[in-house]
Amino acid sequence: MISIAERHKYIKEQMARNGFVRVQDIADQLGVTGATIRKDLRILESQNVLYRTHGSASPVKPHVMDISITEKQTQNITQKRMIALAAQNTIKPDDAIILASGSTVTAFAEILQPMGSLNVVTPSLGIAVLLNEKENIKVIVLGGEMYKNSLSVRGVYAEQGLANVSCSKLFIGCDGIDFESGITCATIQEARLTKAMMKAASKTVVLADSSKFGRRGFGKIGEIEDIDIIITDSGISDTLKEQIEEAGVQVIIAD
Repeated sequence: MISIAERHKYIKEQMARNGFVRVQDIADQLGVTGATIRKDLRILESQNVLYRTHGSASPVKPHVMDISITEKQTQNITQKRMIALAAQNTIKPDDAIILASGSTVTAFAEILQPMGSLNVVTPSLGIAVLLNEKENIKVIVLGGEMYKNSLSVRGVYAEQGLANVSCSKLFIGCDGIDFESGITCATIQEARLTKAMMKAASKTVVLADSSKFGRRGFGKIGEIEDIDIIITDSGISDTLKEQIEEAGVQVIIAD
C-alpha cells in the first residue's frame, strides 16, 4: 500500500504539473478512497502547500479581490500583449464585435486593426477613447452607471442598450477560470452585464493569461462550456488545455 508520504509527494507533483488536482482523479490514480485524499489535502493545506476547494485543490489562493484596472494593467504585460495579437487574428472583414472591460481586453483594443470597416460595442470608456482615435472603426458606447475600478458602465441601462445589437464575437476578460465555478469576475453586476453581452454575440472569446486558471471571482458569468474560445499563454498545462477542449471549447495558445 502506498504510504502517506508517497501520496503527498504525488499530489505535489501533479499540482506542479497541472496547476491543480481533483480529489477523484488522484484517488483513482493511487487506488485509494476519496476520503483518504481529502484528508491528505487537509494536511497539506495546514502546511500552506495548497488551498482546498470543493472537490479539488490548487497551489494559489483561489478567491480574488476586485482591484482597479490601473493596477491590473501593470500585471503580466507581456502575456496580455501576446494574447491581444492572437485575438487580432479572429477579426474578419467588415466585422461587428463587442469588447467588454478589463486590462486584457484593453490590451487588445490598443493593437486592434480593422479589416475594412469595424463596428465595436463596448461598456468601457477607456476602450471607447482608444478606438475613437483609429480609422474605420465605429464605436457604440453603452450607457449606464459608471464603475470606477473598471472605468466602464454597468446596470440595467447598459443591458438595455444591447437589445438591438447583433455581433459576431464578444471578447471578455475574467478574474477566474475553474471547472467547478466556471468563468467568474469580481462583481455580480459585471457578471450580469457580461451575460447580456453574450446573448448579443454569436461567439464568446475569453482573453485570459494563465494566472487566471484555478482562480475564482465573486460573480459567475457562466460555465466553461458556455464559452467558444479561450485565448491564453503557454503557462497553461497540457492536461488543463485538453480538459477544456474536451468540454467543447477551442483553446488558442498565444506565443
